[in-house]
Amino acid sequence: MSRKYKPKSPRGLLSTIDRKPTSRSINWGYIATESSHGTGTSGTSSSGGGSRPGHRKSSLALTPEDESMDTHQKNLMDLKYPTVLPPNPQLKALLVFHKSDNICEVMTQACHRQQLDVTVVKTKEAALEILSNTNTTAECYHLIVIDARSTKYLDAEYITRSIRHTNGHHFTTIITVVKKSFFEKDDVLIALLDAGVNRCMAETTNLSLCSIELKQILHSIVRPHNVMSTQQALYTALHRLKEVLIITDDVLRIQYANKSAERLLNMRLDEIISKPLADIFISDVSSISAHGKSIREFDGILTVRRKCQDGIPMHVRVVPVACIGRTPTHFVFNFDVPGGQNDFIATLPQPKEAPRGSLHSIRRGSFDVRSVASDGLRRTSLAKLTSLPLEAPITKIINLLSQVQENCSADEARLIDKVLEFLKREGLYSPQMKEIRTEDPIATDLIGALLTGPSLYSSRRSSNDSIIRVSSRPSGVMPAKMKATPLIMELLEESLSWEFDIFKLEDITEKRPLLYLGMEIFRRFDVFATLNIDENICKSWLAVIEANYHEQNSYHNSTHAADVMQATGSFLTQLSFKEIMMDRMDEATALIAAAAHDIDHPGRSSAFLCNSNSPLAILYNDLTVLESHHAATTFKLTLGDDKINIFKNLDKETYKSVRSTIVDMILATEMTRHFEHLAKFVSVFGTDVEPRDIVQTEDESSILIRRMLIKVADVSNPARQPAFCVEWARRIAEEYFTQTDEEKTKSLPIVMPMFDRATCSIPKSQIGFIEYIIQDMMHAWDSFIDMPQLITYMQINYSQWKKFEEQGIHTLADIKTKQVSLNAKKTTCK
Repeated sequence: MSRKYKPKSPRGLLSTIDRKPTSRSINWGYIATESSHGTGTSGTSSSGGGSRPGHRKSSLALTPEDESMDTHQKNLMDLKYPTVLPPNPQLKALLVFHKSDNICEVMTQACHRQQLDVTVVKTKEAALEILSNTNTTAECYHLIVIDARSTKYLDAEYITRSIRHTNGHHFTTIITVVKKSFFEKDDVLIALLDAGVNRCMAETTNLSLCSIELKQILHSIVRPHNVMSTQQALYTALHRLKEVLIITDDVLRIQYANKSAERLLNMRLDEIISKPLADIFISDVSSISAHGKSIREFDGILTVRRKCQDGIPMHVRVVPVACIGRTPTHFVFNFDVPGGQNDFIATLPQPKEAPRGSLHSIRRGSFDVRSVASDGLRRTSLAKLTSLPLEAPITKIINLLSQVQENCSADEARLIDKVLEFLKREGLYSPQMKEIRTEDPIATDLIGALLTGPSLYSSRRSSNDSIIRVSSRPSGVMPAKMKATPLIMELLEESLSWEFDIFKLEDITEKRPLLYLGMEIFRRFDVFATLNIDENICKSWLAVIEANYHEQNSYHNSTHAADVMQATGSFLTQLSFKEIMMDRMDEATALIAAAAHDIDHPGRSSAFLCNSNSPLAILYNDLTVLESHHAATTFKLTLGDDKINIFKNLDKETYKSVRSTIVDMILATEMTRHFEHLAKFVSVFGTDVEPRDIVQTEDESSILIRRMLIKVADVSNPARQPAFCVEWARRIAEEYFTQTDEEKTKSLPIVMPMFDRATCSIPKSQIGFIEYIIQDMMHAWDSFIDMPQLITYMQINYSQWKKFEEQGIHTLADIKTKQVSLNAKKTTCK
């Protein structure tokens, strides 16, 4: 239920607190439970007799069904629907008071008066331990009262945030007891409410007053929360219903459509939601709302308009529903499907051209979907994808088969579909570039190494073929105190902007950007709640991960990790804007993989490790040496210390899935499979075939997107602002120069002879890198995610490097001189 109302933007820490339905959602729990029956189902009455087995006896009626039925004539709509009872267990209260004083005693007695089971604890640790144990005992506390009179003994704000991050407590009602004087200064109360407190009560020793206040809270907050908890069951039932169901508001705008409606209309949910009802019916439906004003149902034949197909006459029943008052606020459309829904819809004619380039197959469970782009824009983006100069033979075959499929019979098309299923699988996407200029030694060394296997080693900027140091740092590193200065806080406000200044953060955090940026991004994406973990554990984990990056590396250090994590956060935000939505666990694992993808990197390439007979190269058989080490080190450190184990509260199946995803993303940064990953991505999301028709499972679609996401984030430097691009180029060049120096000193094979400190042209290396690695990937990613600034900055930087080369600016010293002018321009622009 917690994911039902996932916020789109911003993704702040407090986004998980407000769990009320959006204006477009129908409160099915309320509708279903508003009906009453004359049988007197008083399951919670404190009086004897007639109580329902298994229900507690209480003076509080948790649901409208538990109250006595009015004698006046009920509305027809109220009588028609059966009762759907929300959970109605014995109510439990947890009191968190640091001492048993008069206030605590009065609150305990007031709870007993309302027949609540009461548990009292004195410390925040005890409270959080009890709440975490409820995950395994299947129990929960409906009401939590926290003593907030003094922060000296209990930090009520911290306890509240921790509760809101604990699974199973999204609908828990939290009350704080405060001093009467607090009501004269609203800043303290506002801070508590912002943290997730539902109500602040003034301290009192008057038992009657406290009891009345508590009863009001049970009626006005606890009971509505209990009713709302039924919504997930109803939404699940509606979505899996074989009958076609559409719900509109009072002006006949579509608010909900189930999966069967999507199939019948041959439209995606984002194309259906918010449409006027007249757009899906050829018949006139204007009279339906007029009928509804007098609380009458409609029953008749209406012609349904299917996308790109002829209309179909169908028997439709329309029922008005009044959520508030007696005037209909919604209309429920139920379609009678002849012969059974599955058989009938399968026989309907399908369009030749399916919508392309969407992630619809991944988002089958989404109910709140809006239109993202016109078909024209989508086709323009896909035209860019299909025009990329990547010519994997398998891609040519698939494109040819797709063209043939457009003009063949239905039987032939089905056969071709089966052929495509076999062709579009992992391992068939090792492409060949159209041409490589052999007279360009940098391009020859770079592309040749990337397209070949481990027998030929070369290196280029990416965590993928960098090297890791054998020795790992101890996991007992504790996080330094986070001094969140105003300057840091101001900078972190822009943490998801593509123009974020990572080098400024590196400077003001004293080379600890990953800890500060990581905590901010974790908060924005609600990672603490997703992993069901305390903030301090995440903070300690980030501190240990950052400590195991090597500060002496000019490029592969924690600043690079923070930069990749920031790019990942930016991409995830853009995906949510485009309604191409990953679930919260996917977002969390992507951010974790980005933060740790280069951990323990020694500033040397995989080729260097293999040539020097490194124990790591021997351990991993010269295959994916660094990336395997990065992934292994991440889990070795995390699982080796319970104080930083961010996965410890996940169940076995979830942890297995999370681990698999993180490992796969880290391994995807290995550059020898760069073109294979890119070709597969283009083949799936850049063809005329819907991704769900190409890829066998939803998971495979997600895998392709996650791999491309972290790959682009890892090598996004040429698509950053010019000043940032130049600084990253200077850092990677310095690291490669240092490796070449060491290779000469130790008489090892020189992996990158062009990266010689005395002779290398940095602009030329960047030009080749952009032309052969970055350009195609950025165009493909931009077409999918719609971030034109990536292309803009890439083109600006490419032109700038060309200019530098023409001006004879080659060495590190030359680049540093140019950086001064670029930084001055950046400051002037600001």
